[in-house]
Amino acid sequence: MSAPNNSLELMTMQPSFVANEVIEAAIVEVRRKKKLPSIDKLRLESFSEGLCAQVLHVGPFSEKGPTIVRLHEFIDTRTSRTGKHHEIYLSDVRGADPKKWKTIIRHPIK
Repeated sequence: MSAPNNSLELMTMQPSFVANEVIEAAIVEVRRKKKLPSIDKLRLESFSEGLCAQVLHVGPFSEKGPTIVRLHEFIDTRTSRTGKHHEIYLSDVRGADPKKWKTIIRHPIK
C-alpha cells in the first residue's frame, strides 16, 4: 500500500484561444498589484492525461486519503500508475455541507 503524494498543484483550465502573451501580461499585472509570493511558480502547459482510473470521493477533503489509497490499490492490482493523481471538485464548498462535498479523484494508468 502506498501513501498519497502530498505535493500540491492547482490547475485552472484555459481555453485554447487564450494566447501565451495574454497570460504572461496577466501575471505581470498581478505581480505588480498583489505581490504574491508564489506568482513566479505560475506556468502555462498543455495537459493530456490519457487513460485513467477514477473514483468519486464524498466527504471533506481531509478524509480523502483512504479513497486515494483504495484507488491506488485498485490500479496496482491491474496495471500501473503513471504521473500524479488529480482532483476535480464538483461541489461549491462555500455553501455545501462538507460531508456532501464531491470530488473526482483521477490517476493516469498504463
